[in-house]
Amino acid sequence: MSKKLEDYYIIKNGRKLRYGYTTGSCSAAAAKAAALILFTGKLCDRVQLTTPKGIELDLTVEDVTRSEDAVSCAIRKDGGDDPDATHGALVYARVSKSTAPGIHLDGGLGVGRVTRKGLEQNIGEAAINRVPRQMILREVENVCDQCDYEGGLDVIISIPAGVELAKKTFNPRLGIQGGISVLGTSGIVVPMSEEALIKSIELEMNMRLADGDRYLLITPGNYGEDFVKEHMNVDFTRNIKCSNFVGETIDMAVNRDVKGILFVSHIGKFVKVAAGIMNTHSRNSDGRAEILAANAIRAGASAETARQILDTVTTDEALEILQKANLLKKTMDCILEKIDFYLNKRSCGQIPIGAVIFSNVFGYLGETKTAGEVKEKL
Repeated sequence: MSKKLEDYYIIKNGRKLRYGYTTGSCSAAAAKAAALILFTGKLCDRVQLTTPKGIELDLTVEDVTRSEDAVSCAIRKDGGDDPDATHGALVYARVSKSTAPGIHLDGGLGVGRVTRKGLEQNIGEAAINRVPRQMILREVENVCDQCDYEGGLDVIISIPAGVELAKKTFNPRLGIQGGISVLGTSGIVVPMSEEALIKSIELEMNMRLADGDRYLLITPGNYGEDFVKEHMNVDFTRNIKCSNFVGETIDMAVNRDVKGILFVSHIGKFVKVAAGIMNTHSRNSDGRAEILAANAIRAGASAETARQILDTVTTDEALEILQKANLLKKTMDCILEKIDFYLNKRSCGQIPIGAVIFSNVFGYLGETKTAGEVKEKL
């Protein structure tokens, strides 16, 4: 049974902090409302949406404009009590009938365009990430089914404030120009300071230990969980998410009755561990290209190949260069050797710690020498 947003909060320093909802949820809800108004001819002042996290939203529809073949409306972003630059921004969806079959989704004013390889969308496409795209298309398709509409539709997502908001983000550096990204893998914004997040990891670890688990499966986030679910024969429901706090998670484990850890991570996070970086948040550390270039040289890369890697923005872009140079496996072997060293250095060798590394583009990239041992115990 879906729960409503007001049922969710965290307690921080005796204060209740509200959950919020993502630009992805706003986009999907606005598209749903616009499609409903277009096909029924009836104005709606509220729209309901069930997020991927299972939380139900009841949202106010704003700024409705309509013509015979198109409707535009907006949902106002609410980041809850999380510090969020997009809080209060209006997220618009314009849904219009089209002579072309199918539903065509694109970005308008304030939604960035992808200009470099390695991101979730192709060059030239709107920076609307995978899960929000799925949410938007699902909601519009459901309305089409309800209203027996079988024609084509164009759906345009716009965030007018996004033009200015993008200047406060890393988007230009990542190769996203002209606006912000439409984000969110759960549809929900959880207000969480670092201290509160570390505490939540600790609480979840204690729960797993109380349930009898001694070997722990840990991923930084949703990408790792999805990879485990789709590609590994272990129980992904027992996964603990450590976010960026690799070092703190290891510290907690060695001070409890944990017998071993298996990390499963996207290369974008764990390549930093190969340099001994144990808090992988971008505001604390980056150096991904530098770490990849250094290990590529160890694997036999030329100075020119290393220079090309240093000019990349994403790890997948760097991996493509390594693959073309026939150095991907050798470089990953070097990186995994370093990851293994630093993970066990942090634990002082008190428990076995393994890591499985993957890429959304290249799939499984390899694992440390201890990973197989821990996998067998999970």
